[in-house]
Amino acid sequence: MTYRAPVPDILLALNHGAGLEAAVKAGHYGDYDGDITAAVLEEAGRFATDVLAPLNRIGDQNGIKLADGKVTTAPGWPDAYKRWADAGWNAVSGPEAFGGQGLPMAINAACTEIWSASNMAFGLCPLLTLSAIEALDAHGSDELKNIYLAKLISGEWTGTMHLTEPQAGSDVGLLRTRAERAADGTYRISGTKIFITYGEHDMTDNIVHFVLARLPDAPVGTKGISLFLVPKFLVNADGSLGARNDIFASGIEHKLGIHASPTCVMTMGDNGGAVGYLIGEENRGMQCMFTMMNQARLGVGLEGVGIADRAYQQALAYAQERKQGRAIGKTGDGADAIIVHPDIKRMLLQMRAMTAAARTICYATAVALDISVRASDAKIRSDAAARAALLTPIAKAFSTDIGNEVASLGVQIHGGMGFIEETGAAQHFRDARIAPIYEGTNGIQSIDLLTRKLGVNGGASVWALLNELSDVVKQVEASNDPAFGTTGAKLRDALAALDRTSHWLLEKLGNAPNEALAGATPYLRLFGSTLGGCMLASQALAARDLGDTLGDPKRFVTLARFFAENVAVQATALEHVVVDGADAVIGADEVLLA
Repeated sequence: MTYRAPVPDILLALNHGAGLEAAVKAGHYGDYDGDITAAVLEEAGRFATDVLAPLNRIGDQNGIKLADGKVTTAPGWPDAYKRWADAGWNAVSGPEAFGGQGLPMAINAACTEIWSASNMAFGLCPLLTLSAIEALDAHGSDELKNIYLAKLISGEWTGTMHLTEPQAGSDVGLLRTRAERAADGTYRISGTKIFITYGEHDMTDNIVHFVLARLPDAPVGTKGISLFLVPKFLVNADGSLGARNDIFASGIEHKLGIHASPTCVMTMGDNGGAVGYLIGEENRGMQCMFTMMNQARLGVGLEGVGIADRAYQQALAYAQERKQGRAIGKTGDGADAIIVHPDIKRMLLQMRAMTAAARTICYATAVALDISVRASDAKIRSDAAARAALLTPIAKAFSTDIGNEVASLGVQIHGGMGFIEETGAAQHFRDARIAPIYEGTNGIQSIDLLTRKLGVNGGASVWALLNELSDVVKQVEASNDPAFGTTGAKLRDALAALDRTSHWLLEKLGNAPNEALAGATPYLRLFGSTLGGCMLASQALAARDLGDTLGDPKRFVTLARFFAENVAVQATALEHVVVDGADAVIGADEVLLA
């Protein structure tokens, strides 16, 4: 089946769940006209349906090929990318000074979901280019911005991120890639990087690599890492492409999924060293790289949302068409569509509700990032930055876990046919699996939430968010709408569990850090489930007020109720995992695990 962007669901999540409409009315977005949001998303959905979605299966089957250092992408890929860039999609949120449209990051976040849902392997390329734009705009010199930024924003050139090395993995401080100072003020980079997404391809004339490397006199560990811009082709003074730089794809990874996305081994220095240009300051590269990574983490979270929605759409269509068994109490001949069976309904509701919760968390992160740079009031910007920092690890980890779980349920609904490649359900499952590993594994995101975000200012950001969520619960309870069932009570219990667990972890971080770390992952799940449940309830309330402008509001109430009574209700169990489960984890030494 093909893909259709769920624009009504996206608009409700963006404007009401994530707070874009309120932020626009408050003046945080300047002269942005919120009325264009729907038009942009409708057009993005059309492009995704007509151009990108048909290439998804083709890309999976054909993959990519490497010969003589050059990567050939799947049939139709270069043309689709050119059409995509020519239509202005790469420039949606780019700064206007360099040719961007200057639209909110939140709008681009919704587009990112659409690209990822229609064709995840394709959507990876612009996702990393957006991260490169953010880093260059924030930390690059005016000279580098003038040479590279407009080309990256237009999509004429693409960007990459070079972190991982064979011996280092997520421990970036162990990297060995070297940078030597040259007499002309540039640097010569040598070393090998692995897992470089779109490190080499045939869709653009130039690729702009952002490479972490270490200078000879640098301090050890992450304090001695610098960031360099290393173009595939050097750029002449007149802006034309010059000589080929000393950076090549020496191999490609053969992956479980996203077969059409070239994941490359990149080698620098075989011919004297790749010419690199310093971004920011020497030995301060991690600060610059985190600008890229935080943007990419949100993007990867949106990949989880996108692949989940694609899997849901396919599972729903299959459940409506596949006939097997009889509905209880039905008489007559013939089998019924499997969607009539309660367990199939349960799985479909779980797929849709979890996807909707993850979507809103990601959009709320994007809105917070927007406000942190767009609002005129310094206090509002500061609070929004803290909110964005708190939400980013949740958006990345919770949403990509959801992508896996929903794609797995999609296979289950297909039954045996889901395990057969021809149906397409298996591809979604394979493609989804990388997202929890990308840009810092979900375990790392959980540790980040626990050790860096929870305790800031004594947990002020957490308590502020919980207060807002408590107000949502009060509104649900005050509505006296029987359609919500026990939503209010279940969410109130979840908030109480999250509050108690957060206080317990704050205490343990100070006197028993290993006990706290043992519960990091279930804590993030507890946080995401509670946050997502409250956001869905808020959206359901808004949908009732909007009437039928985005479809029958009852479906949003049903979704919020299902999530509260089937997902958020797990909060107290997760609290017990965090609080009571540490001893079993810490006590399991290496001998016991053998």
